[in-house]
Amino acid sequence: MKKTLLIGLLILVGLYSFAQKNVASTQIKDLSGKSISVVNLLKHDGPVVIALWATWCKPCVSELTAINDLIDDWVEETGVKFIAISIDDARSNRRVKSFVRGRDWFFDVYTDENQDFKRAMGVNLIPHTFLINNGKVVWEHSSYAAGDEEILYEKIKAIKDGKKIN
Repeated sequence: MKKTLLIGLLILVGLYSFAQKNVASTQIKDLSGKSISVVNLLKHDGPVVIALWATWCKPCVSELTAINDLIDDWVEETGVKFIAISIDDARSNRRVKSFVRGRDWFFDVYTDENQDFKRAMGVNLIPHTFLINNGKVVWEHSSYAAGDEEILYEKIKAIKDGKKIN
């Protein structure tokens, strides 16, 4: 009986901790090399999406391309702010700027070449997407399959409408 209670308590604490996950206040760089705190990027009236990706990750590029095709409508309808953070290392990081320009992505792109933000957020697999509201992670998702962007959009709309995310 004690084990069952303990397990139940640990599960509840784990769920509560996840629901209250803060965004790590690490430094990343914009594409010109200027450092900025991730927390400063969250100063936005509305939902914020952070997508971790890399140039060598085909599912990442597919996800960001799909979102790019929709982002103007998303911003107009929900006011969402979308941020992509590349985790390319120092060797491949040099390609990020031209990679992004070649795809005409319409959202802000930053780099985390030492992967400090990735580690601080406990990310193991990319692509990894965080949906943030009032500085708290309210939903996150790893991997990408066609159509996942629609699930993300439904979550963004729910936040905009004041609903809880499950």
